[in-house]
Amino acid sequence: MAIIEFTTSFLIALGLALDAFTVSIGVSTSGRMPKLRSKVRLAGHFGIFQCGMTLLGWLVGETIVDWVAQFDHWLAFILLCYVGAQMIRSGLSTEAKEVRVDPSKGWSLVILSVATSLDALAVGLSFAMLGQAIWFPALLIGLVAFGLSGFGLFAGHRLGQVLGKRMEVVGGMVLIGIGVRILITHMF
Repeated sequence: MAIIEFTTSFLIALGLALDAFTVSIGVSTSGRMPKLRSKVRLAGHFGIFQCGMTLLGWLVGETIVDWVAQFDHWLAFILLCYVGAQMIRSGLSTEAKEVRVDPSKGWSLVILSVATSLDALAVGLSFAMLGQAIWFPALLIGLVAFGLSGFGLFAGHRLGQVLGKRMEVVGGMVLIGIGVRILITHMF
């Protein structure tokens, strides 16, 4: 029975981490995060937020999740489109002295972390409704999000080096695409 619970938790973690993975690839193609510290910070926050939102969903129960579920898809859409538009604008910029914002710091970090972890809130609620233990699944969700995000950051950085600055535009379009997918999935 433990193998089935582990497999189920792992598959849930994998499903939740795919948005963070895709966002990581999109963000890192810009070349704004060449340092290991930035990559670890962003992947770490993705993992922490995935784990934390799962725990929060489990703790607060139906009340807040029902309220948040009414607009979480819109929030994720707006946040991802905002960051994506900023990346596209930067990628199309021809200014020699442009200021490049590190997405692993400040509000960009918070926005990306929240946007990629909203679904974990509902997963936490479902664990509570099923009477499932939460600590192991939440930790696994956080670790898988951290691992996949880290891999996505390194792969995206390499892709950005090979294909150049225009990959920042593609990365921004990927973020907007994820936002649109989240919106469509929740609406239909």
